[in-house]
Amino acid sequence: YLSKADMVGYAVCHRIHSHSFIMAGRQLPMCARCTGTFTGALVGLVGQALVLRRRRACEFPPAAILVVLVGFVLLMAVDGVNSYISLLPIGTSLYEPTNTLRLITGALNGLAMSAIVYPAINSTLWRDPTAERAIGAWKDLLVLLVLEAGTVGLVLTRWGPLLYPIATMSALGVLALLSSANSVLILTITNRENRAAGWRQAAIALLAGLTASLVEIGVIDIIRYRLTGTFWG
Repeated sequence: YLSKADMVGYAVCHRIHSHSFIMAGRQLPMCARCTGTFTGALVGLVGQALVLRRRRACEFPPAAILVVLVGFVLLMAVDGVNSYISLLPIGTSLYEPTNTLRLITGALNGLAMSAIVYPAINSTLWRDPTAERAIGAWKDLLVLLVLEAGTVGLVLTRWGPLLYPIATMSALGVLALLSSANSVLILTITNRENRAAGWRQAAIALLAGLTASLVEIGVIDIIRYRLTGTFWG
């Protein structure tokens, strides 16, 4: 089972051992930053749909919240560049990179990604999307940040029994983001936007997006394995 999550992670993550968390004596399918990003994205998507109950909300957050979300992305970018510099023989990083920082900045980046993807898929998929913001106020953002903090906290415990749940969440996060993006693209190319009245019709478009995602992951895995000869970092 975990090998399937590894294959999903292999398509999007470098999987360097030293940059990854270990649970129950096993490396997670993705590095700390990607674990944060994709679990964070999944938590953000589920949080907007089920916790905030914005099931068909199709409007983006207000400008002030968007600025904060962009800040989250920039935080991850800065931490990523700093981490990369530390790998260079002559590099001098601004501060000591840690897996904890990689996880936290990744989770914030994942939340920002979900805040863009969620209204985008709703505005493209549904016949009658709701004209409301998925994240409409600071309290909404705070709720999602609490959910993200809880997920980060669970990963940081490195508790063995969480290996399978965390691995599953990270893999599902990859599939959720890729499938959403591919579904939007497929619906747009085929001129079938805003046709789904219920989940039966929506399932067809989402299944097409998922199929495209699995093909993409498979192709990337094959190419990477051909180049490196290993499924590890």
